[in-house]
Amino acid sequence: MRLKSMLSAAALITAIAPPALAAEPIKIGFSDQETGGSAASGKQFLLTAQIWADRVNAKGGLLGRPVQLIHYDDQSNPALDPGIYTKLLDVDKVDLIIASGTNFSAAAMPMLIEHKVMVLDTLALAVNDEFHYPRFFQTMPYGPHGKDAITTGYFAAAMSMDPKPKTIAMTGADAEFSKNAMAGARQHAKDAGLQIVYDKNYPPNQMDFSSIVRSIRATNPDLVFVASYPADTAGILRAVGEQGLEAKMFGGPMIGLQYGAIKSQMGDKLNGIVDYELYVHEPTMNFPGVDDFIKDYQAKEAGTDPLGYYVPPLVYATFQVLEQAVTGVGSLDQEKLAQYMHATNFKTIMGDIKFGEDGEWADPRILTIQYQGVKGHDLDQFAKPGIQVILDPPAYKTGALKYPYSGATQ
Repeated sequence: MRLKSMLSAAALITAIAPPALAAEPIKIGFSDQETGGSAASGKQFLLTAQIWADRVNAKGGLLGRPVQLIHYDDQSNPALDPGIYTKLLDVDKVDLIIASGTNFSAAAMPMLIEHKVMVLDTLALAVNDEFHYPRFFQTMPYGPHGKDAITTGYFAAAMSMDPKPKTIAMTGADAEFSKNAMAGARQHAKDAGLQIVYDKNYPPNQMDFSSIVRSIRATNPDLVFVASYPADTAGILRAVGEQGLEAKMFGGPMIGLQYGAIKSQMGDKLNGIVDYELYVHEPTMNFPGVDDFIKDYQAKEAGTDPLGYYVPPLVYATFQVLEQAVTGVGSLDQEKLAQYMHATNFKTIMGDIKFGEDGEWADPRILTIQYQGVKGHDLDQFAKPGIQVILDPPAYKTGALKYPYSGATQ
């Protein structure tokens, strides 16, 4: 009877006791370009982050805790980013910060530094050149000299011509990324002994590029260098198609051509264009896990990017770095995480990542590619080798430059 009473009491206690609370989530906060001019990248970033979070939570989370993504739309307006990150840190009390994009990251950096958080950034050019913040880390493979690295391959390809080019015309948006890229291009041009015959920025909201293409044509340059954002890239190529443009080589860091939808839209008009990339399906880029991730991404994407080669692999690698750092440190201590990040070689679907003194890759690995043999608008062809031929760096090279620019007259 006494045993029965004890069992009944235990059952009563169990019935009225609240269930054990799940572990508090590890909150990861970021601003994202879900609408506006950079939404193509922002939507890919968000989907990739969600794929990573789902995979990690399916394995039991980090440090025995689920991960939770907290994000806000900055509408592609860098002026909103300081306020968003202030809310994430002061109101939402996030544990970890991710940043993305040159203009957006640069705008947020002063307040992130003030909060003394570890910043893991991606798709940003030379953001820490000004601040030298020791808790900043960037997964875009620019290396320690980003302004030079984004254009190194362009000039290496150009100077492989015989005879060597003599003149160059350059243009780009009056915004952080383009200005940084053009600063590096000017130095490369000087080092190569090239004469700059045109060098002008255009307003970030410019839509009609007819006058710029006319002005460049008037200088009759050997090389045409463009540092542009997606909307600008489309406008410039439209103007080139309408007016024609003769040059030995045409291209530069033109953002937009990396996206599957734009590749499909442009089709064979891409042939001959030299651009930068982060990942292409060439045999020298066969990193463990990248194909499995891309298949997963393509199965889930709905209007973000049907190919998923540009933003998603690098963003996923960024979260892999974060995962390995938190696991390796065993805590969320910002200083310990920063120290670990500086000392560790990370294994990711984009290959090994090792950070240098200022938090950039210790060695650069920006790809310079040329579109060759594109036929029609079939997107599947971009999954095959030989279409986006790697010209630089030498360790990943899969082909040689073809010139002059075959799409110079349409």
